Amino acid sequence: MQIGILGNGNLAVALGKAWAAAGHVIVLTGRDPDRVQAAAQQVGASATPVGPDQFAGRADVIVVAIAWDGLEPALSIVGGPQGQLAGKTVIDCTNPVDFATGRVRLESGSAAEVVAGLVAGAHVVKALNVFAGASWPFTGDPDTSPVVAVCGDQAGALDQVASLIADLGARTAMVGGLATARQIEEAAGFVMRLVAVGANPRDAVPDVDPRLLSTGRANE
Repeated sequence: MQIGILGNGNLAVALGKAWAAAGHVIVLTGRDPDRVQAAAQQVGASATPVGPDQFAGRADVIVVAIAWDGLEPALSIVGGPQGQLAGKTVIDCTNPVDFATGRVRLESGSAAEVVAGLVAGAHVVKALNVFAGASWPFTGDPDTSPVVAVCGDQAGALDQVASLIADLGARTAMVGGLATARQIEEAAGFVMRLVAVGANPRDAVPDVDPRLLSTGRANE
C-alpha cells in the first residue's frame, strides 16, 4: 500500500518506519521541503519526499500527523478542500489539546470532524492520536499489545485502518462513528495531563476484563 503522511515530526517518522518495515511504500509531504526531506531520510529507502501538489496522486491512504495549529494550512496545500483527497481514507492523528493541561481546545465537536470538513469527499477515521510515536512498532507479546481506539463512518476505511494498525503490532477497538472522536481526543488529553504531573497513565486506568463483565464477576 502507498501511505501518504502529511507531517514530518516524531509521530510521522515513527509510523513511516514501522509501515515501511511492514512492506508499505511511504510518501511524505509538508509545508517545509527541508524538514520533509529530513523526515524521509529518517524513515529510510522506502520513503519519498514529494511536493504538496503531487501528494494526493501518490497515496492510497493519507495520514494526518501534524500539530493542531497547522491543520488547516497543511490540508489546504494538498488540495483537501478542493476534493483532491476524495475517495481516500484519511487517518486523523491530531490532538487539539493544551499539552500542559490536557484540555481539548475546541468548545464542541472534534479535530476529526474539522478534518472531515477540510477533505471534501474523503473518508476520515480517527486513530493513533493517543500513543506517542515511540510506541511503534510494538514487538512484544501479542496478548499485551496496545489497543488503538478507532472511529469512523465508512466500513471500507475502517477496515483499511485496522489492517495498518495490525501492521504496527497493535489491536483495534472500533468505538463508533466519527461523532465519537471527541471522546478519543479527550482521552489523549487525559493521558497528557497525567504525564505532565508525573504519573503513568497505565496505572491510572482500571484493569477491566470485558469477559468478566458479561458474567457479572467484574466486582469479585
